[in-house]
Amino acid sequence: MELRSRITDLMRPAWGELAEFVALRSVADARQFPAEECAKAAQWVLAKFAALGFSDARLERTPDGSDAVVGSRPGPDPDAPTVLLYAHYDVQPPLNDSAWRTPPFELTESGGRWYGRGAADCKGNILALVLALRALGSDVPVNLKLVVEGSEEQGTGGLEAFVASHPDLFRSDTILVCDTGNAAVGHPAATVTLRGMVNVVVTVEALASELHSGMFGGAAPDALAALISLLARLRDQQGNTTITGLDNTQTWTGAPYPPEQFRSDAGLLEGVALLGDGSVSDMLWARPALTVLGIDCPPVTGSTAAIVPQASARLNLRVPPGMAADNAHAALVEHLTAAAPWGVHVTVDLEAIGSPFRAAVGGPAFEAMGAAMLEAYGQPMTTLGQGGSIPLCNVFADTYPDAEIILLGVEEPLALIHAPNESVDPNEIRAMALSLALFLQRYANTG
Repeated sequence: MELRSRITDLMRPAWGELAEFVALRSVADARQFPAEECAKAAQWVLAKFAALGFSDARLERTPDGSDAVVGSRPGPDPDAPTVLLYAHYDVQPPLNDSAWRTPPFELTESGGRWYGRGAADCKGNILALVLALRALGSDVPVNLKLVVEGSEEQGTGGLEAFVASHPDLFRSDTILVCDTGNAAVGHPAATVTLRGMVNVVVTVEALASELHSGMFGGAAPDALAALISLLARLRDQQGNTTITGLDNTQTWTGAPYPPEQFRSDAGLLEGVALLGDGSVSDMLWARPALTVLGIDCPPVTGSTAAIVPQASARLNLRVPPGMAADNAHAALVEHLTAAAPWGVHVTVDLEAIGSPFRAAVGGPAFEAMGAAMLEAYGQPMTTLGQGGSIPLCNVFADTYPDAEIILLGVEEPLALIHAPNESVDPNEIRAMALSLALFLQRYANTG
């Protein structure tokens, strides 16, 4: 097949391009990395797509100060469908450099995978788009629009606000959100649900100041112990999230996530149990999930024999489709307040909130993508949920209610996105590039 062989040939120089891209430390936080790194990454994307026929490719400043690469490429028929291509060039910070087996911003091959921050999320997805369009050359039978944002990982909402204020710029029949991935290497999937999220900081206050634990301990309430008691009320003995008013019994009807595969993907230690009374898929994609992200209290080193007067915790609540994020926030606040022991004072401050998302399936674009993935991978496309949140998908759905939104990409569990030792399997880049090219060909004939 001609497209397949073209993409195979294009993979030879792809290593060098991704290495160049990964070397740009495009963390959208000037407190951690120079803003010039994001500017260079934006220019890298701009140059690649300008060379692919997006003659009007340009940078657009969004309300959070980040730059989005925006452009369009008309097809041979103005009445053909229009496809919006979305990705992001910013990356997560590397976290603990010492936890990386390879330098985080130096693309390194090991065991058949390519390691580096952003190699999968989301620079590998951008490379797959570039390869797909190169393989098609001048033979792109649909109209294309492009937006590659620069602050998705920071969650500051720049592109969400920009889309809402520039609706005609991105109006399309289908939107390809190239920022998710497959169930496993070689097993293609479309992500059809995203969990929403509620981030809060809960603070417990019990005393005006520290007290000597020998003189006052036993009668004076301990704010840290009160916080621990409060947090323990958020899960039951099986690990189910138990927030009063939130349904924790929903089930997932899409492709299952085999428990043994999950144990391996998540790196569970021997003897550690999976959480919850549902299947892995239920717990990940259909039910609320509460995670304690951090606690402010005296560290072990340097602590004294004193009763802690105040302690705080940062909490992340993932909200499944079918559950309103505002209602989940209200239920969490009420639950935390009611669960506080000994009359301690509790305040709950909202940090961030985002709604869950469910994509429509069965439309012409979805069917065309399924056929394209079957041909590219030799395996049928399944449907997955994703525990993460992409608030932009809700903005797209609200702004373009008639558009099909398909979430896909080169990420899969072994990619370890957002963690040390992120990597991508180059075979996923190759197969995803072929899937995208085949989709654009097939979708043009669905009307």
